[in-house]
Amino acid sequence: MFQNIKADFRTYRGNFGAQGFWVMLVYRFGRWRYGVRPAILRKFFSLTYKLLYKFIQIITGIELPCEAEVGKGFIIDHFGGIVVSGYAKFGDNCRIRNGVVVGLKNVEDPVGPIIGNNVDIGTGAKVLGKIRVGNNVLIGANAVVLSDVPDNSIAVGVPAVVKARNQSESSAV
Repeated sequence: MFQNIKADFRTYRGNFGAQGFWVMLVYRFGRWRYGVRPAILRKFFSLTYKLLYKFIQIITGIELPCEAEVGKGFIIDHFGGIVVSGYAKFGDNCRIRNGVVVGLKNVEDPVGPIIGNNVDIGTGAKVLGKIRVGNNVLIGANAVVLSDVPDNSIAVGVPAVVKARNQSESSAV
C-alpha cells in the first residue's frame, strides 16, 4: 500500500492538496484492507474505509470505489462529477477529468469498460458498457463512447466516432 501511495504522490508531483491524490489515498487503503487478517480487524478497516469513501465522495465529488482496478500513474485532473464503476479496469498512465463517467451501459449487464494504457479521457466524457478502449487513446470532451476503440485512436462526438491518430499525437501521450 505504501509503495503505491508514494508512487501516487510522485504522480501528483508532490501536491498533497490535489483532491485526486486524496481520492487515491482512500482507494489504496480500500484495496489494502482486503488482505488484513484476522477478519475482525478487517471489518474494522472496512468500516473505516466506507466512512472515508463517503467523506471523500462528498467533499470532492469523485466516486472511485476500491473494486475498480486502477493501474500505475492514474491521474484525476479537476475534481467534481466523476463516477467510476467498480467494474471498470484502467491500465497504466490514464487520466480522467471532471464530469467523466466510466461505468455500466445497462444495470442488467454488470460489466464495465476495460481501458488500456496511456488513455486520456476529456471533460464530461462518458465511457459505458462492455467495451475495450485500446492503448494510446484520446477521448474527447463530452464524447459518449459505447463501442470498442482500437489502439492509437481518437474518439469524439455523441455517439463517439473513432478516428486514427497521426504519429505526432501518439508520441505526445
